[in-house]
Amino acid sequence: MSNPSYRQPPVIALEDRPQQDTRGVLGSRLFAWIGDVVILFFLTWIVWVLLGILGFVTFGLTWLLIGGAAIAVVLGYSAITIGGRKQATLGMRMAGLRVETASGGRPDALAAAVHALFFYVAAGTVGLWFLDIACGLVREDRRLGHDILTGLVVVRA
Repeated sequence: MSNPSYRQPPVIALEDRPQQDTRGVLGSRLFAWIGDVVILFFLTWIVWVLLGILGFVTFGLTWLLIGGAAIAVVLGYSAITIGGRKQATLGMRMAGLRVETASGGRPDALAAAVHALFFYVAAGTVGLWFLDIACGLVREDRRLGHDILTGLVVVRA
């Protein structure tokens, strides 16, 4: 009657969570973000050039995709890098950071993409951005607002 494929992992109580090293991650996250912005700029530029060239072949139809290309690049970059084996974007790797779930596991690609979406929505709105940063300043584990919403933690690698 009890099929092991239906078994769910046990709920981890707050006391039993693994100790995650979050010392000094807020400053490192700023430098990681700057590195990621530079990388995303070049990736988005490459995609725009390719869509521009492809637009001549498709009589302008792919030019309609140029507006959403930046969003797709940013979310895809985060999903692939944070949801991948190293659990960090290239900027996070340079800053010595990685992303874990609150229970200490590896995040999946969907959680990583939603995490990036929440961050860039908050960063695009000054009030939400201040609230997002304020969460990290007052919390002991230094989790920002979008970290809390997605259940992820940025820790030292």
